[in-house]
Amino acid sequence: MPTSPVKSRFVAALCGALLCALTAAAALKTGDPAPDLAAFNLEGKLPEGLKDKVVLLDFWASWCDPCRDSFPVMDALQKQYGPRGFVIIAVNVDEKKADMEEFLKKNPVTFNVVRDAKQKLVEKAGIATMPTSILIDRTGKVRFVHSGFRGVETRRKYESEIESLLGKP
Repeated sequence: MPTSPVKSRFVAALCGALLCALTAAAALKTGDPAPDLAAFNLEGKLPEGLKDKVVLLDFWASWCDPCRDSFPVMDALQKQYGPRGFVIIAVNVDEKKADMEEFLKKNPVTFNVVRDAKQKLVEKAGIATMPTSILIDRTGKVRFVHSGFRGVETRRKYESEIESLLGKP
């Protein structure tokens, strides 16, 4: 028995809504434990000794204009707060490594950059927007999630949140 076009559209919409709900449910949120980055076979070198550090895990892509705008801000934050136990790990999601490398030539930074070529960490974290940053406290818990980058507004939020987390033993 053939399915009506209305019923087919309804089933497709229902499946899409269910997929969105499952993706949102899988997304990292405040209070969740941070993922074990070593388990995702990321390209590049992860920093050693992340225990007892405040970590900003930033997901970005070379084609993302707000990502380009965020890099100088994050580099300044790394220089400012790094000596106090703050670490940035920027996770690139480009399909081609060459795209990431070209971006980094034009936008050099002092913080750590790795690549999630297989998109496994992106999937686990439920990343839907570029850039997305996850701020992790010294105990390994997600404390803040930022979707997008809005210049001075985002920088002020980062500074306030980083200060609050670094102030805790």
